[in-house]
Parts: sequence; structure tokens; C-alpha cells
Amino acid sequence: MEKIILPICYLPPVSYVKTLIDHESRDIFMEQYEHYPKQTYRSRASILGANGKLNLYVPVQKGRDVHTRMKEVRISYDEPWQRLHWLSLQTAYRSSAYFEYYEDDFAPFYQTKHTFLMDFNLELTALIVKLLKANVSWALTESYQPTYPDGKDFRQRIHPKLPPVTSSMPYRQVFADRFGFTTDLSIVDLLFNEGPQSLSKLQT
Repeated sequence: MEKIILPICYLPPVSYVKTLIDHESRDIFMEQYEHYPKQTYRSRASILGANGKLNLYVPVQKGRDVHTRMKEVRISYDEPWQRLHWLSLQTAYRSSAYFEYYEDDFAPFYQTKHTFLMDFNLELTALIVKLLKANVSWALTESYQPTYPDGKDFRQRIHPKLPPVTSSMPYRQVFADRFGFTTDLSIVDLLFNEGPQSLSKLQT
């Protein structure tokens, strides 16, 4: 059976989660041994606020070795990014249909300090899959492989500067009257707007 290789992302985009769900019957692996690439969804999520698209960045500690493996990347708390991210999410989605419904699930991630970015991202992704009620599971890679001839490799394909790897049906968005439908935002945009209908939106 063909393997699926994915990066480990922060509040991943809709296309990422749709890829997970579309391949739920396959062997899915999350890449933990790659050299951490900057300016990607591994530490960045996009939401839609009153002023348009807003990118949220998780700062990471800078080390002398620029070739830090993903599993070893540590989150920096020199700036109050947790408070700022949570405030941004509240401001953007407080008027959405389901933000209050899920608020208590997400709040602890912005109150507790995780040491490693990978752990933080994976726990958030596991929560999202649980809230979606999706039948998805994964394993972590056991070593780094440059290519996967026997699999689908999404490590470089799911990227803010590239088109989404898959498309999904439009859904309600808080500020659609100002900006129209904005594609491939963080999965929380779908979840806070569509709630229990989110999974069916991803499956169409």
C-alpha cells in the first residue's frame, strides 16, 4: 500500500487535513527527521480576520546549527506569542457559529508551554482530528529519506507559496461579505464556522 508522508504543521491548512482524510486507509507518516525549513506551515497558520488574511507565527529558538531536525526544534517564549495568537483567534472567530463550542478545547494550548514545536503541533492536530470525528491515524518517520518511490511525499508540496494540493467545497466564513471566500486557511477556520458539518465539507 502506498505510503503518505506529511510535514508536521501548526494548525494546518484545510488542504492538509483533507489530504489526511482522503488517505485515511493508507499508511500515513509524519516527518520528524527532516531539517526544519523556515517560512512554512510547520510554524505558521493563516486565519481570516476583520482586516483580511492574518498569519500567525510560532517563534522558535535559534541555535548555532541551522540544520536542526524537526523533532529537536524548541519553541521560543521570549515574546508573548501565545497570548497574541489566542487573542487573534478570539477576535477573528468570536462571532462564528462554533467558536464558543470549541473554545475550551483550544485554550489550554495557549496557556501551557510546550518545549518542542513537533509535540505542540502533533497534539493540536490530534485534537483537530478528534473534533472532526475523523477516522485518521499516523505514525512518525523512523529516519530521514530524501525520496519515497513507494509513496506520496507532501513534505515540500504543502507550502504557503504553492497552490493547495487539493481543493474543498466553499463554506461559511465570518468576513466573506468583505473578502469573498478565502481558500486554504487554517483548519480552525472551517471548524469554527461549520462545526459538526466540517467533516462532510472535507469529504466532498
